[in-house]
Amino acid sequence: MSGPGWLLRVLGGLPKPTKQGPVDDEVPAPLTRDRVADYLLARGYRFVVDEDGDLTGTWDGNRFWFLLLGEQDEILQVRGRWHRTLPLEHRRALALAINDWNRERIWPKAYVREEDGVLAVYAEVSADLEPGVTDVQLAQLLACGLGTGVQLFAALDPVVPGEPGNAPDVPDN
Repeated sequence: MSGPGWLLRVLGGLPKPTKQGPVDDEVPAPLTRDRVADYLLARGYRFVVDEDGDLTGTWDGNRFWFLLLGEQDEILQVRGRWHRTLPLEHRRALALAINDWNRERIWPKAYVREEDGVLAVYAEVSADLEPGVTDVQLAQLLACGLGTGVQLFAALDPVVPGEPGNAPDVPDN
């Protein structure tokens, strides 16, 4: 299997992931930033902790954040931002492309935001983990957030006009 190194690590080097059944003796544990960081480190991913205390890094040039939200940090959100921005006059075409994505796929949720006079595209995968999460479940959620976010951005690259922008400030995974 060829492709980006991070994708091979997410898929474990296998062409098609195998489904794992539940592990009977694995008890769900509370979601923590340390558990998310341990997952990323175990796969050789590079990331930093930003000024808000969130884990962040780049995958295929796109910025991703691993956020713990909610009153008790019980909601995991993997949020990605496409490395490109577009002028405001592309809003309609971009909205149509994003709407097509959201209609045809479950993950990630995709949306457009206006930021400093340009359009930015975001991808999000969120899960409420208040009852806890096993290591297998956490790995699946993180891989889903990264993998589907990168797929969205890669799908937009050939159909959206313009030049790439917003160079990342963290080494790419």
